[in-house]
Amino acid sequence: MINYQEYNIFEEFIETFSPTGFNKVESNHPLMIDLERMTERNNQYFFVADLFQGKILFTSKRSFDMIGIDPKDLNPYHNIEATHPDEVHRNTKGWAKLICKANDLLSAKKGGSLLSTNMRLRNLEGVYAEMLFQCYLFYGEIPHKTVYLLQVHTNIDWYNKFKQGFHYYSGNDLSLFRFPDEALLKIGNDLTKRELEIIKLVESGLSTEKIAKKLFLSTYTVNTHRGNILKKSGKSHISELIYELMEEGKL
Repeated sequence: MINYQEYNIFEEFIETFSPTGFNKVESNHPLMIDLERMTERNNQYFFVADLFQGKILFTSKRSFDMIGIDPKDLNPYHNIEATHPDEVHRNTKGWAKLICKANDLLSAKKGGSLLSTNMRLRNLEGVYAEMLFQCYLFYGEIPHKTVYLLQVHTNIDWYNKFKQGFHYYSGNDLSLFRFPDEALLKIGNDLTKRELEIIKLVESGLSTEKIAKKLFLSTYTVNTHRGNILKKSGKSHISELIYELMEEGKL
């Protein structure tokens, strides 16, 4: 169950509107007034979707303020279109990961799961802002058996430490579905951009010598980076890490 800091209001939202399949969310409901005020204060917007219908059922008002899309018009492709070109691949792989998680929940006919990461999203002014995507999935049987997605987007431009990779979490610890703080954003943020760059070049088939030449580094420096990568990841070979990163949508 969701119950951490202000995010307990999302649990109330689910309990209040899931009996109608989120098709009758009333904007003048006291809960919705409080929820819209909270998201405005926290520089957020959210939507709830039926993953197996591929349909967004409700979007909060601030989607227009944050990405320039009217709530009634938002669809999953708007987020992909607004994503920075360098990170579109992570966005699309993230959706694939969500569907895999949804299939597991549908098979189990119970439970919830969380996928959380950050990427740059174009705002109303056409400027890319750092955004945290928190994707909470949960099983439901009204009006039919499905998996719902509650996705919260939070502007985290205030956090300036993403030169060391990016935040990533995939699992069932729902206490991590909370308003982002530094401790949360550090999760999964253990590889530097240079290390990720080297991993991508290894994945593309380049040798240490060719990577060194491409990045204007010595082979000693590249090998040092490769050693640090294995030490951080706990893997015995970089190919194991590449497979894991691809599965998680990090690569």
